[in-house]
Amino acid sequence: MNRLSCRTLAIASSFFMYASASVAQAPRQTQADSYTRYELLDPAMQSFRIYYDVSATTPGAEYFYNTLRAGSEHTVHGATDLMTGRALEWEVVGGQEARDSGHPTARLDGEYLKVELARPVPNGGEARIRIDKTYRDTASYFRDDDRIIFSRSLGIKRNSVMLPAGYELIGCNYPSQVVILPDGRIKLSFFNPGPSAVNYRVEARRLEVLDSPWDAAVASASAEGSATTTTQTVSAAARVDYAFSERAFQDREIVYFLRQPETHSFSLYHDYTESRPGVDRYLNVVRQGSRASNPSATILDTGEELEVEELKGQEIADRGISLGRKITPETEVVVIWFDPVAVGHSVRLRIEETYTDPNRYVLAGDELVWDRGFGRPQNSVVLPYGWYQYPSVHQSETALS
Repeated sequence: MNRLSCRTLAIASSFFMYASASVAQAPRQTQADSYTRYELLDPAMQSFRIYYDVSATTPGAEYFYNTLRAGSEHTVHGATDLMTGRALEWEVVGGQEARDSGHPTARLDGEYLKVELARPVPNGGEARIRIDKTYRDTASYFRDDDRIIFSRSLGIKRNSVMLPAGYELIGCNYPSQVVILPDGRIKLSFFNPGPSAVNYRVEARRLEVLDSPWDAAVASASAEGSATTTTQTVSAAARVDYAFSERAFQDREIVYFLRQPETHSFSLYHDYTESRPGVDRYLNVVRQGSRASNPSATILDTGEELEVEELKGQEIADRGISLGRKITPETEVVVIWFDPVAVGHSVRLRIEETYTDPNRYVLAGDELVWDRGFGRPQNSVVLPYGWYQYPSVHQSETALS
């Protein structure tokens, strides 16, 4: 009896340990490239529409779980696969069901939007989706006398807030890019470079038509101009028609991996989304003084490896490739080919290569010097093994103050 009981206990203990190990080894949900756009609706509704772009990155995942914030009344409008524009299946589930079906770190008291992905996440790739929902949240969006206030903790790094039609911005508590949209609405674009969530606050008020003599003068001038001519030519060196891209929405990112400085070499990967219909290639013009090697590229949405060509001088012209500049015998370009992008579709590319540049990556005494201009908004640099950064004098003084 005792022997049987001990054996039964041992079996039960083994099963418990196996089950515990299985739960512990279940992959946690990971994601990247998150961007949220908040469109403030009529202030009387205290509601805002949310468009949330996110990339699921857990290898093999078939679902993505989006936390529905407690304290808000939510209405889900749908989810979309950003590669194809296809509508995705979704349902709202509780925390326990989320854990049981693939989100092991879900809060048991939480509520989640479970989105079925168009395809399992490829190893090393991602599944890009857009979630469309509306929240009514009286604590985040409300009136204060003649003002409307949007005040919300933002854990996502890239965000934009669109004011309701007919409202002007009074202020916000973090530096933001402010643009006027073609329909007259004002949009704030906010990029949070810090490690923690921030409490982002926007204040606005209704814009009165012809509220000032300046407004009346502008309206009068516009009316007079429209009666005589609809266009005008401006002769100036300034770029009077320059279109600003939204800072927070830009989705190019580059990570540089510096090799030992004696090699003058560094590898990189560059993630880039192409959405222009008909485009079938990406052109990477090698900087003068640099040499590119070992280029490769994949579509992150599917894991597909792409054809890559390295062309130089006359080879570029012979392939009918235009670079928008004069091609010399020293001009080098890396060409990544893919199927033409269909209308409403997009592809997310990862381009990898190694650069050698003895002019801009050198060892000066006992210091590593890497001198490179950045043309993209998001850049990360990984130092080679055995190297670290000294704090600058300014940084030291700041730390002591």
